[in-house]
Amino acid sequence: MAGSNQFLVFGAIVVSALGLCIGSFINVVIYRLPRGESIVTGRSHCTLCGKTIAWYDLFPLGSYLLLGGRCRHCGAPISWRYPLVECLNAGLFLALYLHLGISAVVVKYLFLAALLVAVSFIDLEYFLIPNSLVLAGVIFGAGVTFFVHDVSLWSALLGAVSCSGFLLLVSLVSRGGMGLGDVKLALVTGLFLGWPLGPVGLLIGICIGGLLGIVLLVTGIKGRKDPIPFGPFIALGTMIALFWGRAILNLILGPLT
Repeated sequence: MAGSNQFLVFGAIVVSALGLCIGSFINVVIYRLPRGESIVTGRSHCTLCGKTIAWYDLFPLGSYLLLGGRCRHCGAPISWRYPLVECLNAGLFLALYLHLGISAVVVKYLFLAALLVAVSFIDLEYFLIPNSLVLAGVIFGAGVTFFVHDVSLWSALLGAVSCSGFLLLVSLVSRGGMGLGDVKLALVTGLFLGWPLGPVGLLIGICIGGLLGIVLLVTGIKGRKDPIPFGPFIALGTMIALFWGRAILNLILGPLT
């Protein structure tokens, strides 16, 4: 028993550290991808003074804390987004590890979580869901279906078509009120979660987004014609469905076979 607990703790530390490191890479994606810059080549640099950041200032979260949240060269504040993305991604990785254990299934959803973090922050800042991230999600999601069997091929296809098809209908009816980027992202989440969890996650995201939209309108923070990025709500609904979707379905519909 003691050995099992030690292994669990060791695994949790490793997965959390991995989440921090991948979170650091996600920050690169968030900054560079909308600007059309390479996410593979090119040294990281201060966005204000342009100075190249040394390797010892690139340790996830640790460097931010040691530098007091400021650039070593010019003293400019480093955006809060950097540690937030790293900690959020590490937290999701840890939660998935504790929920799913060490398996091929957890690798599948670690990829999805990292993708959704990147998409959410890009959409929040630029009102954009890059096609390259959607394509990466489709390729990985379709490929992993043949090796990880938590979702059958038919279930994955049905989830993708139902989620993206519903949002496409909403986009057509609203005459562009729902962006096509959201439609493409829903295809990815439906592909990963399959049927019926994909639609459950989408419905949860729609409910949360709708409630927040009403609050923003009532408080005057947003006007009726102001855009609200929907990608983060799809991402949030997807993660809720991944962790508690079946429990929610069981509560509403009764035990599922």
